[in-house]
Amino acid sequence: LMAVPVLAADDETLELDTLQIEERAIDTNPYAQPGAPYKARVSGDERHVKPLAETPQTITVLTQTAIQDSGRSDLRAVLATQPGITLGTGENGNAFGDRYIIRGHEARSDVFVDGLRDPGMTIRESFAVEQVEVTKGPSSTFAGRGSTGGAVNSITKQASSEYDFTKLQGGLGTDSYQRYTVDANKRISDDVAVRINALYADQDIPDRSPADRERQGIALSAAFQVSDKLRVVADYYRLEATDRPDMGTYIVPNGGRPVRNIPVYSQHGDFLESTVDTGTLRVKYDFSEDFRIQNAIRYGETDNGYVVTGARGATRAADDPVAPGAGTISLSTHQGWQEVEYFVDQLNVHLDRNIAGMRHQFLVSAEYSDLKVLNGNYNISNNGLSNCRLPGRGAGPSSAGFCILDGAGNRVGNIGNLIGRSVTRGAFDSDYNVKTWSASIMDTIDITEALSLFFGLRYDDFDYRNLVVARNNTETVYKYSDDLLNKHIGIVYQIASGGNVYATWSTSSEINGGESDVGASCGYGGLCGEPDQVTESKPEEAENIEIGSKWNLFDEKLLATVAVFQITKNDVMESVGDNYSTLGTLNTGKNRVKGIELSVSGNLTPRLSAQIGLSKMDSEVLKSVDPGRKGLVLSNFAEDSAFVQLRYQVTDKLAIGGTSTYSSEKYAGQPDTGADFNATIGKYNYQVPSATTYDLFLDYEFNEKFSARLNALNITDKDYYLAGYRSGALTYKGDARSIFLTLSYEL
Repeated sequence: LMAVPVLAADDETLELDTLQIEERAIDTNPYAQPGAPYKARVSGDERHVKPLAETPQTITVLTQTAIQDSGRSDLRAVLATQPGITLGTGENGNAFGDRYIIRGHEARSDVFVDGLRDPGMTIRESFAVEQVEVTKGPSSTFAGRGSTGGAVNSITKQASSEYDFTKLQGGLGTDSYQRYTVDANKRISDDVAVRINALYADQDIPDRSPADRERQGIALSAAFQVSDKLRVVADYYRLEATDRPDMGTYIVPNGGRPVRNIPVYSQHGDFLESTVDTGTLRVKYDFSEDFRIQNAIRYGETDNGYVVTGARGATRAADDPVAPGAGTISLSTHQGWQEVEYFVDQLNVHLDRNIAGMRHQFLVSAEYSDLKVLNGNYNISNNGLSNCRLPGRGAGPSSAGFCILDGAGNRVGNIGNLIGRSVTRGAFDSDYNVKTWSASIMDTIDITEALSLFFGLRYDDFDYRNLVVARNNTETVYKYSDDLLNKHIGIVYQIASGGNVYATWSTSSEINGGESDVGASCGYGGLCGEPDQVTESKPEEAENIEIGSKWNLFDEKLLATVAVFQITKNDVMESVGDNYSTLGTLNTGKNRVKGIELSVSGNLTPRLSAQIGLSKMDSEVLKSVDPGRKGLVLSNFAEDSAFVQLRYQVTDKLAIGGTSTYSSEKYAGQPDTGADFNATIGKYNYQVPSATTYDLFLDYEFNEKFSARLNALNITDKDYYLAGYRSGALTYKGDARSIFLTLSYEL
């Protein structure tokens, strides 16, 4: 159940054959299409001035109803099912937060909340989210730097004086699953409202206990209609995520696949923690219906840290006292901490004018942001007794190790206490700061009733500084300034009632060292070059060409989209030697992703709602400093992917549904140089196999206030894998089967 408006008695009552959705007007999402729980009508980002069906770009929107029906709650899990999106891995087990790959390109820093960038490698939850919007293709006129493959924008729940409700939810399930939420909106007066969302959730990772996940969060919103022209909204958000993570399995090299049925090797004391605190103030003033300004200010802090255990295949050294030369699985430690502090101020001026018989919707924006990131390591001592010896690097001597298989290949006992670590927080090794000043202008022009044109231009000027401390405590300052200019042109032509064709061309830029979590190491978006080289580097540039068609069908209850696209990325920063060093080459790479994407969201029939997406893509490295990389596919890139979510209203009280997710084979590697390829055997070294998973849900409404939803995820208990690290270790495993029941009650 969702909230019932204060004036619910005036709502229209419909019969069962129209799903009785209007009478439930319980969906307080102001951006949704009434009567179509899986369809959004408009973007929650007011810079998109046209409805989604008239916007010349692929934008996938997941409504709150669709997310809840799916049974997924972490944003990472929600997005991992979507076509054209895969997950990535961090360098050397870097476990900071969520890592998305959109249309083949890293997007871990291209995450926004209500149109403002949400920096820091954090864990993100959906308990306070109204809808999630995924914009496909470069869009730096909106997003600023980055967004090569696209961007993710979470639209949060806001206080409203149109509603008065309190909704409680509680869930229990397998693997010690428990989840409790509160969503309460209080209409204090016609002009003042407050809203609170609260969360507590905890569960063991299915079939991987004692690995687990815990979430605690609160989101507060207050809205003040100061006058008929002035509106002020203040928000506060806090999330504490505490995991004992499971880092999955490893891939056998030379064309191998992930090792199945690996014992749970998570160590006692392993942790992955993320704490987020943000405050936002929005002010909107309407001078007239055609002239309005908005200003949003946000200050945020995040504190992230992890000490996790990885596993990989190994051979015992020749001097191993138990079983020299025997195969085994050895454990490794991966760790780091990060503090993020950021401030952003975004001003948007909307001006609508009729000029020469054409309607113009101008948007002039200015933005300032200041991002500070402190990265460091932990001091770790291994107090456990070594139970194997492992070969050294090259001709080096063997070293003591921790192995989870004995000399006969059987699992050893008490794996969780094998290493016996003691951990203290160490000093920082990277002090990162980027200040950015931005200005943009956009214009949406209705040339005729059937033809509209969009134009956007954005200028960014930034100052970059990164103080890096080497292992020998030598300090090096990397400092430079540059500017970016990005453009976006789109055209939409209506060819029939509710149907159009469109074309768009857009660009994006990413700076050298744009990712804050890898210091001055070239690779994974880190800084390439020595201090005197950095100033000579150029930004990475990408351009997107997309042609598509959108159809708003069945009384605007269903949106169908098809698009063909091509993203070409030039001047790519590459790394050489060990694939992760400061000897990276500058602007030597080029790659391309092209494909077709189809999507359907809304009501297929009066009883059947659907969220369907299909993506078929091809990626290729076109140019590289290493000729052997030319022609390779991009890493952790799925050529084919599909997602289907259906909800069928059996009676006015009972709905059933389910999802199916497919992802084709992927190959592990580094994001800027393509997947790791073995020319000797003619295969990619580390293969992540294709997978299809299925979920089911059942929703029953006992009365207007009380309902229940049963979710069964991965009902076939499929072993599947999400992403692989470039060395084959740290191959993330998808969740095993889980079942849980959620009860909803409205006070």
